[in-house]
Amino acid sequence: MFPTQPTMHGLRSHRGTGKLKAIIVTAILVFAIYAAFKLVPPYSAEYQLADKMQEIARFGIVQHQTEEQIRDTVFKTIQDLEIPATREDIKVTATGSKVTIAVDYKVPVDLMVYKVELHFTPSSENKSLT
Repeated sequence: MFPTQPTMHGLRSHRGTGKLKAIIVTAILVFAIYAAFKLVPPYSAEYQLADKMQEIARFGIVQHQTEEQIRDTVFKTIQDLEIPATREDIKVTATGSKVTIAVDYKVPVDLMVYKVELHFTPSSENKSLT
């Protein structure tokens, strides 16, 4: 009728399960923080590059820059942001009324247990108002 008292063996097994769960949850949290630490910078750099490309395209029309001058400006930004892209990855089309800039690059990310390659393709286009 009355429930029996749990034995010491039963208590130990319950306590061990709690510790194991805490260790697993802690390991998952540490890995998530590590993954964020590795994955956020490439996305942030891509956002900054896209923003700068929009600005470069806007001024490229006003200043009547050549495709090579625009490519040089974009490449300098890529170097400043430490993005693993080459000059060949930058595609620029500049006419009298339109500037189009596109960059296609990949960033390898090593997450210790898994390697991933992030693919980015920021682009910008600006047309003259006239």
